Amino acid sequence: QVQLVQSGGRVVQAGSSLKLSCKASGFSSYAMGWFRQAPGKEREFVASISWDSSSTYYADSVKGRFTISRDNASNTGYLQINNLKPEDTAVYYCAADETRTSIPGTRTYEYDYWGQGTQVTVSS
Repeated sequence: QVQLVQSGGRVVQAGSSLKLSCKASGFSSYAMGWFRQAPGKEREFVASISWDSSSTYYADSVKGRFTISRDNASNTGYLQINNLKPEDTAVYYCAADETRTSIPGTRTYEYDYWGQGTQVTVSS
């Protein structure tokens, strides 16, 4: 049974840092993506990483502040967020794609499996 379990979201002050985790189980190899959804808005792409970590992609809005990484030995993906801003407030989702392992997608429809989401709230 494939599963993605997320952790790490919380309420933080603007300017602080946070690291989100996504523990995968039941997969062989997969690309991982992170998306977020703010209230009243559509889910948007944040970052993605290939199976071997050789390729990473970021949304323009987060470049320089967000870093995606993974540890395949522990089947865990990470999203490091620095210098948090109030506009980063959203539910963050990790997702896995078993078909395009070397070319991580940037669209929600490219991912078949999703984590439960974790709330990040940034206070000003």
